[in-house]
Amino acid sequence: MSDEDLPLFQASGLSVKSPALSVSEITYKIKSSLESDFSEVWVKGEISNLKVASSGHVYFSLKDDGANLSAAAFGWGRKKVSFQLKDGLEVLCRGNISVYAPRGNYQLLVDMIEPLGAGALQLAFDQLKQKLQLEGLFETKRKREIPKYPSRIVVITSPQAAALRDVLTVLKRRAPFVEVILVPTLVQGQDAAEKIMQAIKVANHYKLGEVILLTRGGGSIEDLWSFNHEELARVISSSEIPIISAVGHEVDFTIADFVSDLRAPTPSAGAEILSQHWVELRERTRHLHERLFMSFRRELLLKRRTLEALAAQLKSPRDQLREKAQRVDELSLSLERCMRLTIERRQSSLGQLTSKLHALSPLNVLSRGYALVQRAADKKVLRSSKEVKKGD
Repeated sequence: MSDEDLPLFQASGLSVKSPALSVSEITYKIKSSLESDFSEVWVKGEISNLKVASSGHVYFSLKDDGANLSAAAFGWGRKKVSFQLKDGLEVLCRGNISVYAPRGNYQLLVDMIEPLGAGALQLAFDQLKQKLQLEGLFETKRKREIPKYPSRIVVITSPQAAALRDVLTVLKRRAPFVEVILVPTLVQGQDAAEKIMQAIKVANHYKLGEVILLTRGGGSIEDLWSFNHEELARVISSSEIPIISAVGHEVDFTIADFVSDLRAPTPSAGAEILSQHWVELRERTRHLHERLFMSFRRELLLKRRTLEALAAQLKSPRDQLREKAQRVDELSLSLERCMRLTIERRQSSLGQLTSKLHALSPLNVLSRGYALVQRAADKKVLRSSKEVKKGD
């Protein structure tokens, strides 16, 4: 028998006393054992990382100081219950342990949940909120005014945060000319609150901008706990530069939201607030530009039409000379024609008068046999035979 035909450990010089199990086989054995031994158990703990799927299934973790247990409540979102699940809520769950073979994970499949009271984190949140509110840190009168047209915005967040990409995308689209100064910091973890405070102090010390946008994405109450630090709240309150808090999603509230000068429901909303007046100004400018352009265009068309009308009336000297020369030619021809007609008419009239004169001429009468008779003695013209006497 070759080494290839031997079991793996035996081929390596080790002795295998029992057949090797596949991953599926060992997982199935564990699954059977756990599900048999923990078919109905009660587990108490604090809810964290709560997620509600569109199907109505609810996924979360139960935790205490020493461990975390994944849990799922199928269809819980569709049940009518007297309380709402949320991160930080301490609950008592009934269910059975199940193994999810594809990932080798075990989880509690929950069929009943009973609240045990506010979680420790939520209780601490409420207590700090009440304390700071009594001190007046949330009052509107102490809020600083957010500049309408900021030209430099300080963003305090993690360089790797999706919130930073959202903020930069919105500002680039709505106000690309605004300068963004990033002061990098942790936004989650044990040292995050201290790092955030340092970032705010740096922005104030060096006067890096006109407004601060303190932001990060959503998460559980544990993920956002750095923003519920009392000392951080006091640093925000004492900042000379106005601060907008844009932490988490719309449903997430932190102490930083209450003490800041303005709360934005999301990082993108914070960027939209800071660029809103720029957008409105740009829109007004565009509208005025369009009105000015249309007014100028109408005036230009009016002037052009007036100019064209005047140009039609205004002729060049050459055209005027050409027209005058043409007019002289026309008048010359007309004069010549008139003279010719006048001469012709006069010639015709003269011919008629000549004919009449010829007809009335004494010579013409004499030529027809008539005679002019005068008395010799006194040269008197004799007009009738009666005037002739014998002896004349």
